[in-house]
Amino acid sequence: MEHVTASEELSATLMYHVERPVLNEGYIDSELLHRKKRTPKCSSEKAKSVVFGFLPILTWLPSYPLKQYLFGDIVSGISTGVMQLPQGLAYAMLAAVPPVFGLYSSFYPVLLYTFFGTSKHISIGTFAVISLMIGGVAVREAPDSMFAVNGTNASQIVDFEARDARRVEVVVALTTLVGIIQFVLGLLRFGFLAIYLTEPLVRGFTTAAAVHVSVSQIKYLLGVHTARFNGPLSVVYSLDAVFRNIASTNVVTLIIGLVCTVFLYFIKDLNERFKKKLPIPIPGEIIVIVSTGISYGMVMSENYGVEVVGKIPTGLLPPKIPDFSVFPGLFPDAFAIAVVGFSIAISLAKIFALKHGYSVDGNQELIALGLCNFMSSFFHTFAVTASMSRSLVQESTGGHTEIAGLLASLLVLLVVVAIGFVFQPLPTTVLAAIIMVNLLGMFKQMKDIPALWRTSKIELAIWLVSFFASVLLGLDYGLVVAMGFAILTVIYRTQCPKNALLGQIPDTGLYFDVDEYEEAEECTGIKIFQSNTSIYFANSDLYVNTQNTASMHVLYKAVIHQINFSQRNDSALTCELIYLLQKLLNIIFHLFNLSRIRALALFTIKTQ
Repeated sequence: MEHVTASEELSATLMYHVERPVLNEGYIDSELLHRKKRTPKCSSEKAKSVVFGFLPILTWLPSYPLKQYLFGDIVSGISTGVMQLPQGLAYAMLAAVPPVFGLYSSFYPVLLYTFFGTSKHISIGTFAVISLMIGGVAVREAPDSMFAVNGTNASQIVDFEARDARRVEVVVALTTLVGIIQFVLGLLRFGFLAIYLTEPLVRGFTTAAAVHVSVSQIKYLLGVHTARFNGPLSVVYSLDAVFRNIASTNVVTLIIGLVCTVFLYFIKDLNERFKKKLPIPIPGEIIVIVSTGISYGMVMSENYGVEVVGKIPTGLLPPKIPDFSVFPGLFPDAFAIAVVGFSIAISLAKIFALKHGYSVDGNQELIALGLCNFMSSFFHTFAVTASMSRSLVQESTGGHTEIAGLLASLLVLLVVVAIGFVFQPLPTTVLAAIIMVNLLGMFKQMKDIPALWRTSKIELAIWLVSFFASVLLGLDYGLVVAMGFAILTVIYRTQCPKNALLGQIPDTGLYFDVDEYEEAEECTGIKIFQSNTSIYFANSDLYVNTQNTASMHVLYKAVIHQINFSQRNDSALTCELIYLLQKLLNIIFHLFNLSRIRALALFTIKTQ
């Protein structure tokens, strides 16, 4: 600091003289700062952290509070296991494989998730949406026409045993590939993928899946035999086939299906109304299955032509290596199933984690699902994910940890090993009724439409596009269209940002849009330009044009007067020019949502 003149000393006015080098990012990165050299370190603590991260059970099991948690986990495990049994049988039909494979899929993956999962409350196992997607692939790769005995006309006989065996091979290979994809994505830290499947997209997609599932079950409720359709307009073709054969409806099958549907709906409503008073939900599915055991005594299959589940082998099948030769043709389907399955599981996991105050690791969930599907596929299972209905039961009946899921899987194992034959005379229309009633929660998502209309038109558009595209084009193509449209909405939001000129509210420090509020007054000599999005190559020109239109009109007038001044030596014009130039001294950019600005966009703005 130095005093420049004596007069300045006398007037107590000081001038500060500061000297420092002019810095830029290039100089700072190359000369001023030097990054620390990082060398890979392998310590016992780091190795322990990796192992505990890969096997979360090692973290919580040693400190498991037996007295506080065990009873709740036992009750929850039994309640969830009771639901796993009928849903496993029913969703196997959606997956186009014999019902017993649904029981296998309700045991092995659930058991494995206990060791690798991070959510304490979600119930892993069979799920309608994933099962339907799997069934579409199985029917496409192993259609009935491929196993015709004579192959001469429309009434040809199908070798169902060979067809089912081939479909199981396809489904198992698909599940193996789904597991590999999920595991690799988890290792690569791709857990963030779920954010691209926004909530409106997922809810619209699952509602469309509920439509597909419902339509596919109508033939079982009526007892008619039609082909299974897949791909675009499959819903239309399925309904057309049912109506063409409606005259051959089996009345006994229809009555059983309707009675079971009404009873299950009544029980579900009862459980919902009195969930705070009931210690555990009433197991409507098990009651229905046990009650319809009367079909064994009445020999409904032989006397009334009612289609039943049929042979269920007792015990577990030996492990078998999947057919890797079909992998190339299954990859697109496997990727879609892997992403959808993970999205559903992580969404439910986050809901329960937020409610109970713990965290879930998206990447570890990917790894856990991948291992569950991959390792279980060697034991003849199909791909699984979390189920909302079972997860709610597991949580509401007192489940505290993954022990509840472990006990549920052991209950399924007991049935498979000891009493699987009990389900053999079960009419398939009962399974269809179970599926239909469990879809009610998905159909309730239709209530999203008026709510989104009031809050966000763009999210409503995503919901509707996801729903209609998935219904009309099929779940695979519909998902691609929905994701593409969701990405387009992101581009639209950045291409059409909200820009405004801000003015001050008198006697306050508040600034608002001058076009929207009468009290907002622009500051003299300052233009405050506000934008609510990041600036990049796609919207930089639009951004600059809007900025020029909104805030640069004063400078434009000054240039016009400068031209006039060069033609006329008019002192009045000179004064007006000076006044106009003085009015625009500074432009302030208020970019409150700006995360980054691209180099090209910055250059575009600087050159204006």
